[in-house]
Amino acid sequence: MPNNHTIIPSPVGQLTLVASEQGLAAVLWENEDPKRVGIEKGQRCDDFPLLVATAQQLGEYFAGARKVFALPLDFHGTEFQQQVWHALLTIPYGQTRSYLQIAQQIGNEKSVRAVGAANGKNPISIIAPCHRVIGSSGKLTGFAGGLEAKAFLLQLESPAQQADLWE
Repeated sequence: MPNNHTIIPSPVGQLTLVASEQGLAAVLWENEDPKRVGIEKGQRCDDFPLLVATAQQLGEYFAGARKVFALPLDFHGTEFQQQVWHALLTIPYGQTRSYLQIAQQIGNEKSVRAVGAANGKNPISIIAPCHRVIGSSGKLTGFAGGLEAKAFLLQLESPAQQADLWE
């Protein structure tokens, strides 16, 4: 079955959500390079149940009310890419990891550059939190949504920001 998609507003720009019958297949950025993910968006269907649930959960996330997503995911990529993307799902809200730490987690310490490349091809941005991966020096590194969006997402999840939400 073909994919369905919808477009939603967010604090980091318009996001295109793409879903298959198996799960969420992509969260794409407003100025997405079509070659980065290469997924077929399919027809626009604003009432596709998984897209509605994804939009709701992203809204809760941006409002500071959701720290964990509960959505079926449908990753499409190489076995190595999928290992990296699944490792992203284990990074807790409000924490970061380096590319080296992800490489170590998947059992291939020498694959730091390949981890970076796979991270850059993550089709399910925000939900598979590639924004939580930073350089070993602690600096923000490349991000498909732009470094400003990455900084926004990390600030949204920072413990100091959480304290501000409750004051």
